[in-house]
Amino acid sequence: MLNEERIILMTRMASYEKGEGKENVKVGNYFRSDYIAVQLLKSIVCGTLVFVILFGLYVFYHYEEFMQELYNMDLIAFAQNVLFYFVGLVAGYGVLTYLVSSWRYAKAKKSLKCYYHNLKKLNSLYNDMQ
Repeated sequence: MLNEERIILMTRMASYEKGEGKENVKVGNYFRSDYIAVQLLKSIVCGTLVFVILFGLYVFYHYEEFMQELYNMDLIAFAQNVLFYFVGLVAGYGVLTYLVSSWRYAKAKKSLKCYYHNLKKLNSLYNDMQ
């Protein structure tokens, strides 16, 4: 005999598994600190690549001016200035990544908790039938 409540619950769970559940299970396999550390590491690498590309584009765009001023400028002050901007970009991007990753982790854990609750409910519905 078909149980309408079980069918509705199973359909809802299958829809979750096909959609956002895939990503939530990946996130849920990590501890919070490990998930955030991986995301921060990826953002530091990406931030470094973005800075290198942007700095290269800046130098390429101002190449003539840069080459004329190269021998007259204080290279140590220039390097400190570039390093300051690099650290600022990567630190800002890292803080943003930390906040977003923490929010995503909390959201995924909450969603998985509801999913596991539905699994227990479905199991109890099967056990009540026997």
